[in-house]
Amino acid sequence: MFQIRSAKTTDVPAISKIAAPLVDSRVLLGKEMVETYEAIQEFVVAEQDSKLLGFGALHVMWQDLAEVRTLVVDEEAKRQGIGRALLLELEVKARALGVTRVFCLTFEKEFFSANGYQVISDVPVDPATYAELVRSHDNGVAEFLDLARVKQNTLGNSRMLKQL
Repeated sequence: MFQIRSAKTTDVPAISKIAAPLVDSRVLLGKEMVETYEAIQEFVVAEQDSKLLGFGALHVMWQDLAEVRTLVVDEEAKRQGIGRALLLELEVKARALGVTRVFCLTFEKEFFSANGYQVISDVPVDPATYAELVRSHDNGVAEFLDLARVKQNTLGNSRMLKQL
C-alpha cells in the first residue's frame, strides 16, 4: 500500500524522472531542477517501498486561492487511487492554509470533474484582486488570469476551479 507524505529535497530527481515523459510530450511544462528544489515545500509525494509513484504541488496564489500544480502519477502506477489521494492531501493542505478555492489548468478534465472541479471561462476574482494578481511574475497566476503571454502554454488545457 502506498503512503502520501510531504516531499523532501531527496525526492527531486525522482520527481523530475516521472515528469520527463509528460514534459517530452508537452503535457507538462518543463521545469529546471532548481525550480523544483525551490518549491519542494509545496509538494506531496506518493511512495511505496521507498519508490516514488507520484507527486503534486499546491501553490498559494491569493488569500483564498491556490493552484494544484503538476499532479502526476507514474505510468506504471496508474489506476490505483494515487492521483485522487494526492489531490485530497493537497486540498487538506489548502484548507489548513485558509484557502477556500483551488484552481488547476489541466488536460485531465474527467479526473478533476470527478473530484468536484468545474470548468471556468472567466476569472473569478474581483477587480481589486485581479489588479494585485496581474503583478505576479508567476506563470501559474498568469494562466489563472488567462493572460495572453501564456496562451501558447495553455492550448488544449481546461481551466478548472473547486470550492472547498
